Amino acid sequence: MSTKDYVEKDYYKVLGVPKDATAAEIKKTYRKLAREFHPDANKGDAKAEERFKDISEAYDVLSDEKRRKEYDEARSLFGAGGFRGGGAGGGSYNFDFGDLFSGSQGGGGIGDVFGGLFNRTGGRQAQPRRGADVETEVTLSFEEAVDGATVPLRMTSQAACRSCSGTGAKTGTTPRVCPTCVGAGTVSRGQGAFALSEPCRDCKGRGMLVDDPCTVCHGSGRASSARTMQVRIPAGVQDAQRIRLKGKGAQGERGGQPGDLYVTVHVDSHPVFGRKGDNLTVTVPVSFPEAALGGTIEVPTLNGPSVKLKLPPGSSNGLTMRARGKGATRKDGTRGDLLVTVEVVVPKNITGDALSALEHYREATASDDPRAALFKAAEGA
Repeated sequence: MSTKDYVEKDYYKVLGVPKDATAAEIKKTYRKLAREFHPDANKGDAKAEERFKDISEAYDVLSDEKRRKEYDEARSLFGAGGFRGGGAGGGSYNFDFGDLFSGSQGGGGIGDVFGGLFNRTGGRQAQPRRGADVETEVTLSFEEAVDGATVPLRMTSQAACRSCSGTGAKTGTTPRVCPTCVGAGTVSRGQGAFALSEPCRDCKGRGMLVDDPCTVCHGSGRASSARTMQVRIPAGVQDAQRIRLKGKGAQGERGGQPGDLYVTVHVDSHPVFGRKGDNLTVTVPVSFPEAALGGTIEVPTLNGPSVKLKLPPGSSNGLTMRARGKGATRKDGTRGDLLVTVEVVVPKNITGDALSALEHYREATASDDPRAALFKAAEGA
């Protein structure tokens, strides 16, 4: 409906009250007319339904002190027949009301300002409402976190009550349209030349009122619903990471989009492997001769055959080598590396030829004191 229609329509006449009627008289008259022309009492009667909308529209404006004042001022200023003003020669000139409100002369029309002022809620359906976000937790094995996994999650969230099919009304009854917002779920409050929409306080934004509430949801139309869904946890997820799964949360109302599901992931430790970002870690023991002389060592991987790495001669304890592409899966599908740390194992009991060989080695390297540099640096400090 255009702004012209709002200004030209006589809301006092629609309700059948005088222009100086009190707020109590307007409310009393509205309630009487609303009961008489309510759609539930006149099923299939299109005229009664249209009359009910007009009544609700009129009450929506006249029941609010600020909006009623602005409405009265607008009608007093513009009248019901368009704009008229005196010409230079005492004649009169007329403006096309519709053109002025549509801004046909360029730029925005007065309708841009008064469109908010007379923004009604009558006859509109309540807006869809997005479902709530839901949070849960899941525990994965080390391997599942590295490679990704599909896990079942049992969720409990708010959904349409099955007992009343989301209406909030007891079986065999139906809710009625909220007379305050006329089913819109929102009402407009005038603020000068503007109108601000806010949730209707009477129906709490639902657009409907329930006289005989459902015994399960107590009139809210929502109830706890348990469901099990298969959720894909992406590869490479880390311990304590929070994942957002769009559209997997609680169901929306009145066709609204579902909320999101937030999953906090916990990852079990592994007896052999560790994790540093996209890289896996492993500690491999080597014998003293292997560390001293070098050679090829075999290293296990998490999910696949072992790999062989070349250990350089004279390798010290704590040396880290890299097996490329044997780590955790990244978002782009590539893999990190496997970081292999060498741990030199010194035997506790040495006898026979091994003991003789080590004694000979110690004598041969006696002049090469590995701690000499340490003491020299300490003395210099």
